[in-house]
Amino acid sequence: MKIVSIIGARPQFIKCGPVSRELRKFATEILVHTGQHYDANMSDVFFRDLNIPKPDYNLEVGSASHAQQTAEMLKKIEEVILKEQPDYVVVYGDTNSTLAGAIVAAKLHIKVVHIEAGLRSFNRQMPEEINRIVTDHLSSFLFCPTKTAVQHLHQEGVKEGVSLVGDVMYDALFENLDAAQQTSMILKQLGLKSKEYMLATMHRAENTDDPQNLKSIIQGFLELANAGHQIVFPAHPRTRKYLSQLGETWPSNIHTIEPVSYIDMLLLESEARAILTDSGGVQKEAYWLRVPCVTFRAETEWVETVQSGWNSLVGTQTDKLVKAAQEAKPGDNTPWPWAKGESSTIMAGILQNDQS
Repeated sequence: MKIVSIIGARPQFIKCGPVSRELRKFATEILVHTGQHYDANMSDVFFRDLNIPKPDYNLEVGSASHAQQTAEMLKKIEEVILKEQPDYVVVYGDTNSTLAGAIVAAKLHIKVVHIEAGLRSFNRQMPEEINRIVTDHLSSFLFCPTKTAVQHLHQEGVKEGVSLVGDVMYDALFENLDAAQQTSMILKQLGLKSKEYMLATMHRAENTDDPQNLKSIIQGFLELANAGHQIVFPAHPRTRKYLSQLGETWPSNIHTIEPVSYIDMLLLESEARAILTDSGGVQKEAYWLRVPCVTFRAETEWVETVQSGWNSLVGTQTDKLVKAAQEAKPGDNTPWPWAKGESSTIMAGILQNDQS
């Protein structure tokens, strides 16, 4: 059995680690890195830290408009798949790499395996939402992390090939948390102590590319800093680009740093008093680590984090962001649904036993 796995962005590198190890127990896996995240701090470091095999192909697509980037991926992924002739193509999450891999495989009549299927924000202004919907409707195997995701697919008439398997990011987090706590020096390097800082991340185009949203969020960070809070802000390359255009002068208690390794990020998350983010993956990680989260979006795919009280949705209004961050507190102790630490094994077993 031959499997082509397509990855291209930080969350996909994280998910790929435990899945790849399971797939390689019974199949030949060809790992394709689209190059969607091409900065070394956003890419190379994750392969090293997570012990992910070196990609067999790096398509080096880089950044561009959604149409241009996806078109280039379609062309290059097709070349790989025609050469390798796999039985399955595995895609992760909701990026342009996900969409391109699914489209190419489906058109070549190769089974698409979608890991993290069924997520919905119900906001089609988000490019990720379009990617999720199209990928799900092209997939033969839809591996869902929660019951909510399964319900979304059923409501859209997608029932065949749907499996509730748990969350592979949960597997990755708890595989690496001990290493983070024992080896990461990031807090010492920044001169910070546990629970005495907030961690901020921002990368979604709806925030970084919209001047008003960006200014509102940054103003929130500034007001929190002026109120005496320490903020650690690993700035995504896209975010840095637009911050430079704002010309903001940062107070010393906002630590704007380069993107960090997964190990360093886990430590920063686990020791923060609160996390401020627009990332879906970081929302989940905050919940699993029992750290209050403030999300500057109007909706989330991970409704369980909000229902449990660990996550607050504040949009991009400065006053709401500041208030929620200052009042952030633990939610209830409801366990994450279906995160049993064996998702990778379950998914691999389904593919290994596929007789269709």
